[in-house]
Amino acid sequence: MKKILITGGAGFIGSHVVRRFVNKYPEYHIFNLDALTYAGNLENIKDIEHNPNYTFIKGDIVDETFINKLFSVHNFDGVLHLAAESHVDRSIKDPLAFVKTNVIGTMNLLNAAKNQWMGNYEGKRFYHISTDEVYGSLGAEGLFTETTPYDPNSPYSASKASSDHFVRAYGATYDLPYVLTNCSNNYGSYHFPEKLIPLFINNIINNKSLPVYGDGNYTRDWLYVEDHAAAIDLVFHKGKNHETYNIGGFNEWKNIDLVKLLCQLMDQKLGRNEGTSHQLITYVKDRPGHDLRYAIDSTKINKELGWKPSVTFEEGLGKTIDWYLSNSEWLQNVTSGTYKDYYKKQYS
Repeated sequence: MKKILITGGAGFIGSHVVRRFVNKYPEYHIFNLDALTYAGNLENIKDIEHNPNYTFIKGDIVDETFINKLFSVHNFDGVLHLAAESHVDRSIKDPLAFVKTNVIGTMNLLNAAKNQWMGNYEGKRFYHISTDEVYGSLGAEGLFTETTPYDPNSPYSASKASSDHFVRAYGATYDLPYVLTNCSNNYGSYHFPEKLIPLFINNIINNKSLPVYGDGNYTRDWLYVEDHAAAIDLVFHKGKNHETYNIGGFNEWKNIDLVKLLCQLMDQKLGRNEGTSHQLITYVKDRPGHDLRYAIDSTKINKELGWKPSVTFEEGLGKTIDWYLSNSEWLQNVTSGTYKDYYKKQYS
């Protein structure tokens, strides 16, 4: 059996990738490595925890000795690296934590893979999953392409940009067989409620305010997480070594327009009068260094690998809301304890 290491597989995007690989590829043994920080949750993958081709390993990619031993024991054939600190607000408060996980952690994985494979790269692949935020901010026109110069504006995006550069450097210097993807904002089930969509779904359920940064005109491209997992599957198996692929939803929304749509759909699904949730919208102090607009050009992955989104935003958002309403116990579990303390500090 091929041995595949997936880092961050108890998190939001990672759990969808782990589930897909475990169920779709019984000939692979999937090792899920996760440190189980605040956003890592084993409940996200409870449905596959007893599958014979699945193993969970608790550990931190920042621990170099641990990572080296892990590679030595298991001799992985492939790595899908999703583990990362990813919340911009948290990076502003504690940038060094992002350097440790996103840069040092990635370096530990790169070194372990290079040393274990020792130039014998047949059938090996290192897949680094990154973000469109490394490209910086767009004006009213234009799209991010795979050749857009990097221009990160937050500690988070700077740390991801650094890790991207190291992955490419290992490809150029050691011929390490890598592929790299930069994705737009994801949404869907199992998303920790600190990001906009799950946060606002939870707040609407509980009749709490909906804190919108600045004037709400910041624009993002939204990608359904299951479509992203399908793209990751495709790039891992069919992508060309030393290539980058942008993955976006062709789906731009201003934050305030998204919030209004979310309010409308939530009122319908909760049986509330139209406009009830809209009254919860509250404008708050803007985030420092807030990027105006992200928009991804996914032409390359579409033309070369045949990938495209499977759902419209309205369909995907409807599915997402239905999942959260049907999984209230999961939502209650992750919104207790330390998350509440963080929420108070962030939005008070």
